[in-house]
Amino acid sequence: MHHRTVEELMTRNVVRARRDTPFKELVRLLAENDVTAVPVVDELDRPMGVVSEADLLRKSADQADPSGRSPVAHLEAWERAKAEGSRAEELMSAPAVCARPEWNVVEAARLMETQHVKRLPVVDEADRLLGIVSRGDLLRIFLRRDDAIRDEITADVLRRTLGLTPTEVTVEVRDGRVQLGGSVESRSLIPVIEQLCRAVDGVVSVAVHLTHRTDDDGPLAADT
Repeated sequence: MHHRTVEELMTRNVVRARRDTPFKELVRLLAENDVTAVPVVDELDRPMGVVSEADLLRKSADQADPSGRSPVAHLEAWERAKAEGSRAEELMSAPAVCARPEWNVVEAARLMETQHVKRLPVVDEADRLLGIVSRGDLLRIFLRRDDAIRDEITADVLRRTLGLTPTEVTVEVRDGRVQLGGSVESRSLIPVIEQLCRAVDGVVSVAVHLTHRTDDDGPLAADT
C-alpha cells in the first residue's frame, strides 16, 4: 500500500516571516496571502516559531475598551508579554512544532493533536524549511475517488498482501465507506482484513460482512 506522505500534501511555496518582521507587516502578510499563520525563520531558514492570527489578536485584546466594558478575561502574564510585542520573535508561539517530509498522514495528525496545533512547518535534515502542512492538507486524502480506494484494497490489500481473490472477498466503496462481503478460509483472518482496509488512505469506515469456512484460535474464537 502507498500511504501519502507529508511531502505529497504540504504547501511548498511558504509565506514566511523573519524574527524582526514588525507587527503591521505580519498582519499584511496574513491578509495579502490569505493565510492564518506564518512560520518565523532564522537566518538559515530554520523555523523558530509560528505567528498566527490568534497571536496577533492578543494585541487587540489587551487594548482598553472605550465603552468601559470588559467582555473578555484579563490576559495572563505570558499573554500580556506577547500582546506588548512588536516583532515576530516576540509575538510568535515557540518553539516551532515541525514535521518531516517522509512522515505519513497518521504521524502528522497525531503530532498536531498532541501539540494542539493546526499546522506544521516541514523541515529537512538540517531543519531548514521545506513547506507547511495544515489540517486541511491532511484531510485531502478523504477526497480520493471511491474507485481508487476500491482498486487499492482489491489489488494491494486482498490480492498482493493476503493472496485473496475477488471471488472470495468483494469490495464496495461509497463516499469512502467500505463494505466487504464474501467468505474467507479462517475466522482469524477477518479482523486482519478489516485492519488493513482501515489503513488505506481515504477510507472513512469499514463494514465487514464476511463468513469463514474454518474456525481457529484467532481473536474471534472467544465469540463461539
